[in-house]
Amino acid sequence: MAWFRRSKEKISSETQKKEMPDGMWLKCDECGEIIHKKELEQNLFTCAKCNHHFRIGSKEYIDILLDPDSFKEHDRKMRSVDPLKFNDTKRYRDRIPEAIKKTGLYDAVRWGTGTINKHPVVLAAMDFKFIGGSMGAVVGEKIGRAIDRAWKSKHPLLIVSSSGGARMMEGAISLMQLAKTSAKLARLADAGVPYISVLTDPTTGGVTASYAMLGDVHIAEPGALIGFAGPRVIKQTIGKDLPQGFQRAEFLLEHGFVDQVVHRKELKNSISRFISLLTN
Repeated sequence: MAWFRRSKEKISSETQKKEMPDGMWLKCDECGEIIHKKELEQNLFTCAKCNHHFRIGSKEYIDILLDPDSFKEHDRKMRSVDPLKFNDTKRYRDRIPEAIKKTGLYDAVRWGTGTINKHPVVLAAMDFKFIGGSMGAVVGEKIGRAIDRAWKSKHPLLIVSSSGGARMMEGAISLMQLAKTSAKLARLADAGVPYISVLTDPTTGGVTASYAMLGDVHIAEPGALIGFAGPRVIKQTIGKDLPQGFQRAEFLLEHGFVDQVVHRKELKNSISRFISLLTN
């Protein structure tokens, strides 16, 4: 009797699972769809299946909203100091350089000038990945300078907010930014210069009170979390269950807190139309 023997110890197959490089595929948090990174970028970081908007940074918003090569950044290397010698799980003076190294940013907002469909604008775009997009003295100062530039040039102001709130490591100094930014925005309004506020996921805490909800027009991305205190804190305070979708963009639109909920693909053209209306 002849016995069958394998000529090779291991049999390879073309159908064998191949390893994918890290970061090539991403999973949608909303529907679970597996999306190739290139496809996601082409779709402006939104899910083609369910329209879930992935969280993106200031660079991506600048590229999406402004005309190519029109952005000129100001005060790029302005950075925070440690006035309170704050220390929690680590020293604040150590946390700042770590965040700079990790993100390539110097703080949680970038501002400058550019054009949107040839309309000149002053733009400030926040970045959640820098210490949770928290607002300290540098964020307040940069926003203040952007407002001043819009007031002087009479060009519309556009702020893209993405923040977890005030930066606790700077204590009362962080809270004082509310007075500065809101006073400057009041002067901008008196001068008749339009301010368009774009609310992305998340826009919460001190940033909401300081400037995000003080616009002439408020545009939100679909599904964005927008509010002052978080849902858990509110529920504990009032002792009641909150409505379905509470503090999401669609809920705020229904209740008159935002003017439009706009898909990221339509954001640039929507802002451009508002600028045309407000400047005419």
